[in-house]
Amino acid sequence: MPPFGLKRNVKERAGTDYVTCSLTPVSTLDLSIQSGSDDVPAGHFRLSNDFFPRFLERRVEPVMAPLLEHENQIFLDLFHEDGLVITARGLGIDRILHSFLRLYCDPANLVLVLNTSPAEEEYFVERLRSEGTVHLPRIVTNEISSNDRYDVYMQGGVLFVTSRILVVDFLTDRIPSTLITGILVYKAHKIIESCQEAFILRLYRQKNKQGFIKAFTDNAVAFQMGFCQVERVMRNLFIRKLYLWPRFHVAVNSFLEKHKPEVVELHITMTPAMLAIQASILDIMNACLKELKRYHPALEVEDLSLENAIGTTFEKTIRHYLDPLWHQLGAKTKSLVQDLKILRTLLQYLSQYDCVTFLNLLESLRASEKVFGQNSGWLFLDSSTSMFVHARARVYRIPDHKMDKKSKTFDKMEQKQKQEEKRELVLESSPKWEALSEVLQEIESENKESGALGGPAGRVLICASDDRTCAQLKEYITAGAEDLLTRLYKKSFGKDEKAEELWLRERNTFKSKSKSCRVKKSSTKQKKAIKKPSLTLTQMVGKPEEGEESGKEDIIDLENSMENAETVDLNLPSDTYYGILKEPLTVIHPLQGCGDPYALTRVLHEVEPRYVVLYDTELSFVRQLEIYRASRPGKPLRVYFLIYGGSTEEQRYLTTLRKEKEAFEQLIREKASMVIPEEREGRDETNLDLKRDATPANSSTDTRKAGGQKQKCIQQIIIVDMREFRSELPSLIHRRGIDIEPVTLEVGDYILTPDICVERKSTSDLIGSLNNGRLYTQCISMCRYYKRPILLIEFDPNKSFSLASRASIHQEISVNDVTSKLTLLTLHFPRLRLLWCPSPHATAELFEELKQNRPQPDPAAAVAITADSDTIPESDCYNPGPQDFLLKLPGVNAKNCRLLMNHVKNIAELTALSEEQLSAILGNSRSAKQLYDFIHTTYTEAVAQGKPKR
Repeated sequence: MPPFGLKRNVKERAGTDYVTCSLTPVSTLDLSIQSGSDDVPAGHFRLSNDFFPRFLERRVEPVMAPLLEHENQIFLDLFHEDGLVITARGLGIDRILHSFLRLYCDPANLVLVLNTSPAEEEYFVERLRSEGTVHLPRIVTNEISSNDRYDVYMQGGVLFVTSRILVVDFLTDRIPSTLITGILVYKAHKIIESCQEAFILRLYRQKNKQGFIKAFTDNAVAFQMGFCQVERVMRNLFIRKLYLWPRFHVAVNSFLEKHKPEVVELHITMTPAMLAIQASILDIMNACLKELKRYHPALEVEDLSLENAIGTTFEKTIRHYLDPLWHQLGAKTKSLVQDLKILRTLLQYLSQYDCVTFLNLLESLRASEKVFGQNSGWLFLDSSTSMFVHARARVYRIPDHKMDKKSKTFDKMEQKQKQEEKRELVLESSPKWEALSEVLQEIESENKESGALGGPAGRVLICASDDRTCAQLKEYITAGAEDLLTRLYKKSFGKDEKAEELWLRERNTFKSKSKSCRVKKSSTKQKKAIKKPSLTLTQMVGKPEEGEESGKEDIIDLENSMENAETVDLNLPSDTYYGILKEPLTVIHPLQGCGDPYALTRVLHEVEPRYVVLYDTELSFVRQLEIYRASRPGKPLRVYFLIYGGSTEEQRYLTTLRKEKEAFEQLIREKASMVIPEEREGRDETNLDLKRDATPANSSTDTRKAGGQKQKCIQQIIIVDMREFRSELPSLIHRRGIDIEPVTLEVGDYILTPDICVERKSTSDLIGSLNNGRLYTQCISMCRYYKRPILLIEFDPNKSFSLASRASIHQEISVNDVTSKLTLLTLHFPRLRLLWCPSPHATAELFEELKQNRPQPDPAAAVAITADSDTIPESDCYNPGPQDFLLKLPGVNAKNCRLLMNHVKNIAELTALSEEQLSAILGNSRSAKQLYDFIHTTYTEAVAQGKPKR
């Protein structure tokens, strides 16, 4: 059982909690390095199982603790043999990757790192810099020109390269493929066959048979989606080994049990009103799920359970089933899906925020005409009425009063106004706030005892789910529950503007006092507001919040701290945490929503708290605290675990634990029965995944010759715009045996032949281009410079194959209709062809068919064509303006227009021709008469001829 698992969870996991896995023991410390031997390529190292501990002792600075026992074993297993490592969430997969980065940070190596975000890259570089690493990893972006990237690669070391740049460099041989030591793949669960990273790995393994590939991920649940998902990912990664490290692994569990933090679980009881509201919401959700099952019996019953409905991934599951047929669904089904989303939000607000915020959301739903008119009817259920009654009772109550006969004649609006004036505010405080006050009071008393004995005061880290909760917690600790709820009520429901101005004036006064860090002790009235005061405000620092929505705080002003106070430099982003107290240092930090994914990790290691208060549950941070405690032996850590007992919050946490455990059990079974071929790594030519379908793309057969003799083999080429490498289509085209020439194109996205130019648009891009007119300009350029311009509309294979739903299709042309705009586009450009493809796989197949028995395009000619280029085909050396005007005249069409332009120089010369001359040029007397009459007939004559005879 995880140290932070709830007591209820022990019973559910009994008997299946631990899975024994055989491990290779780590032998005694002994340094053993072999470089340049017969079986080890030059520039590579072979380490024994006991090398890494001494390697850490030699290279790691004291600021960075060495790897733990199970992390050391993970590193050694993956170092000796390539594979995919799947760990439980929060068990420190970033620490393993960091160790490999530190190992290969040397100019003698060339190691590429894939699938990392800019924030993650910055985090790893900062950690290596703090440890004194000489050759830091470099980040290759579009700021480095293509001519300079080869020199960057030749300098060696670890490189973070974006996928688009790396694909282009592999295709153009700008990167020395044979000199690459290996590739490290982060978040490997995202590697699918058609993604850019899989394309890079295939190109790398085709050109380099010796380098390594090591993959890391901590998302085991992602491998439950699809059939044989883990085997498909390993196939795309070209690896044979699978290393599984769940939390219940015998090595992980035995080690972490030795270094358990002190855990205090506080199961908080929700108020009767909260319990009634929760029961009402669950009843409504259950009714909506039954309706959804009735409308769609084909949906999985397990996925539509109430337990899964309150989980975080429920919305993705529903959309996974319904997106392919979303355009065919009725309004009732769509409203049910939207209602479930709203109800899940209500459940989150109930346990997460205060009573005023919850009631404000509830009243806004009822007041919204859109939600009220489109909902599936749950607002009219008895459970909905009970929910509204209890939600209002938490905020205010209206005293009973007897009405006389005269009062019955009052207008209803007047009666309602009088009732609102007689409201008595209740403002029910959150039970978690009171529990937090008790915890902080206990911490304060322990710090006082420690200070009396001469010991340092323990720092406090409070973690809540999001930024809004953190802002409310800070205001509660500093101002009290009554002031906080009163302010929220006045902001949401109050009508007294003078009271609001008075509150703003008081807040600004408090703000100026807080900046100077000279806030006096709270008055007796303030102490009374906090029912169980836990902290004095003599050392408060930081700004109070400037509004509920923003909730952003600046860094604690430690330079202006009080005299004889300890100075601590936290060097953190200003929008990641909230400073409450200076001594002992108390910080509130959100668990989610930070721009930096490692912001909480930074705070944890900078603050080094003695006490951690988990106001909200987060499985990954729970595991992170275990690793943090185990990496600091001898230093105490107490964790307060606050959770509503018997609530959806508790059930959500337990469901997350159960799903991760089931995912690892499934992976263990798949690993036991998995059949992996010897050539999976692609180190020889026997791996069929490295083969390209070269036969249909490279050669063509002429059936007109006897016996169907094959013509000379011609390698097929497609010119692709650089910006198109963000999509998966170039990877699939290359897989079919067609070479790709990446260049920068101004006209078109794909050049298939000298005559065929393709502009690819996704559904969203198509709608945006039609609205802003950009597609019209692109079609003008394609039609001017290419004989066969094509507009390719590519749909998402996981969504509906439709531009609009049936209900939104109009009978006549509409300005806001997408199909109407496409119709006008095809009328204006007769030579433009539209292609509809349900997926990139279908597009790649279609491109191959369009290129059969056609000449190959010239990259230099394609690059030379620009929107205002003079280099146009010889047959199109005419001014496009007069040419378009000529095509609009009666009797002139696409067939005879060229004949007419070859005989006359301009429009003036055309008007001077006689009808006989026009007939000789056009070869059709009827067309010549229509054109001659149009030119020489005046407006008055045309009107007179058009009048009906009396």
